[in-house]
Amino acid sequence: MSTFTVLVLFHAGAVAAPFFFTWENLIAAGVVYWMAVSWGIGLGYHRLHTHRGYRVPKWIEYFFALCATLALEGGPIYWVSAHRCHHQHSDTDLDPHTPRHGGFWAHMGWIIFGKTLHNNTELAHRYAPDLLKDRFYRVLSKWHWVPLVVVGLVAWILGGFGMMLWVVPLRVVVGLHTTWLVNSATHMWGSRRFETRDDSTNLWWVALMTFGEGWHNNHHANPVSARHGIAWYEFDIGYIQIRILELLGIAKAVYAPSLRELEQAKEPSDALEAAA
Repeated sequence: MSTFTVLVLFHAGAVAAPFFFTWENLIAAGVVYWMAVSWGIGLGYHRLHTHRGYRVPKWIEYFFALCATLALEGGPIYWVSAHRCHHQHSDTDLDPHTPRHGGFWAHMGWIIFGKTLHNNTELAHRYAPDLLKDRFYRVLSKWHWVPLVVVGLVAWILGGFGMMLWVVPLRVVVGLHTTWLVNSATHMWGSRRFETRDDSTNLWWVALMTFGEGWHNNHHANPVSARHGIAWYEFDIGYIQIRILELLGIAKAVYAPSLRELEQAKEPSDALEAAA
C-alpha cells in the first residue's frame, strides 16, 4: 500500500472520528498522543536517538522508540537517518524537506512524492550506524507498524469502533501535522536568535503543540542540547520531562547549556554530531 493511500485512509478516519465523540475517547486519544509525540518523537527519536543529548537505561530508550512508532513516522533507523541528514544539509538541495522547495513539500510533499527513505540502506549506514548495530532497532524498523495495530485493536476492544477512530486515525493525523510543522513552519516563519547556516526559526505556537520542538532555531544552533527552550519564557515540556528523569536518577549526562553559555560562545555550532 502506497504512502499516499495510507495518508488518505487515515485522514478519512480522522474526519469520521468527531461523529463518535465521547470524553473517554478524547482522553484515550490524548494519552496516546502524549506517548507518541512527546515521549516517542520528542524525547525518543529526536533528543535521544538522533542527537544523544542525554542517556537513559536501554529499556527506557527502547520504550521511547516503541512510543514513537505510534506516530506513524516510520521506524527508528529511518527517522534518525533522515533527521541527521536534515541537520547536515539543512535548507540545501540535499535536505529531505527544506521549504526552499515549497512549503507543501516541506510539510508533507516530501513524504508523498520524495524519494523513499524507509528502506534506504545507504542512508542508514551513513547516518545511523549506531542504531544499525542494535538488533532491537533493526527489528522495530522493519515492523514499525505493528505497535500501532496493537494499540488500535486494544482501543477497539476496550471502547469500540469510535475509540479506535480517535486513538488511531484522528490522533495520528493531528500528530503528523503538528510534527510536520517543525519541518515547514519553523523554517519559514518566526524569530531567529542565532545566525545559523539554515533558515530555522523559533515559533511559539508550534512549540506548544509539539512539547517544545518549535524552538527550532535554538535547536539548530546547538543540536546536541536536550533543552530547546532556553529563555525563561520558552516553555519546553520535553526538557522538563528530561529534568524530572534526571532528578529521579534515571537520565544521565544531560547536555543543556544555558542561554548565557550559548550567547557567549564564539559561534553556535549547527554541525551534526558524530553518531554515538
